[in-house]
Amino acid sequence: MRILKEPLFHFILIGFAIFGWFHLVSSENDVPADIQKITIDADDIALLTSRFETSWKRTPNEAEFQALIDALIREEVLVREARNLGLDRGDQVVRARLAQKMDFLTSAIASSVTPEDADLQTFLDENAARFTTPSLIAFDQVYLGDAPEPDDISQALLALEAGEDWSNLGVPSLLLRSMPLSVTSVVDSTFGRGFSANLENLEPSLWSGPVQSGYGQHLVRVTQMQPGQLPPLDDIRDAVVSEWRREAGDDLAQAQYESFAARYKIETPTPQEDEQ
Repeated sequence: MRILKEPLFHFILIGFAIFGWFHLVSSENDVPADIQKITIDADDIALLTSRFETSWKRTPNEAEFQALIDALIREEVLVREARNLGLDRGDQVVRARLAQKMDFLTSAIASSVTPEDADLQTFLDENAARFTTPSLIAFDQVYLGDAPEPDDISQALLALEAGEDWSNLGVPSLLLRSMPLSVTSVVDSTFGRGFSANLENLEPSLWSGPVQSGYGQHLVRVTQMQPGQLPPLDDIRDAVVSEWRREAGDDLAQAQYESFAARYKIETPTPQEDEQ
């Protein structure tokens, strides 16, 4: 299985250990309802202070600090009582938030792992299309109109081959006569979808056509073409690491989910039952 390949496997085990620790801690913190305790610790204080300073650009005074603590205690009391009443059950917002936090744990695990260069290079080679730079093309064009006559096309080509000033030929338009070196998506956004693909097989430096665009027909001279390239790992390391971690996090999340789901007997209605 792909999920068992190094270096993903070793931090999948770390993930299981972390989730097990959370389960153990939550179990140890379960106490009878009549002796529940709410503790505001140093981490809570630091978080409250940081949030206040971010919002107000200053530290809270004594009264404000006490109000922050009182608000946190109130929130904790109400949350616990709401859970006691079962108000969290069936609440889609709460359910979605809890599922999101579980996914966040797996993302945090993936973000903490630093892959080896060999693993990054393998990932880059296997996903070259993600990191290959787009191809670029530059060209001159003579617009012939929406539906030029065959004789007009032939005369324009003869004039170009004879060395006449191409900027004075064709039908006037607002289209660029000379397109600078641009990615194909920019070319298509200017001349219409698919126009750049019609230029790929044209011989550079020679006038060719007619080439159909979203506006009509053109005679085109490709002046420069630069194919897409896969940069070396060192030039795009940050992007490759980010993608590696994202994909590794997805794999870890799926592995964790399958581990959790194995603990349950899952029953779903059959198609026949759905129709009734």
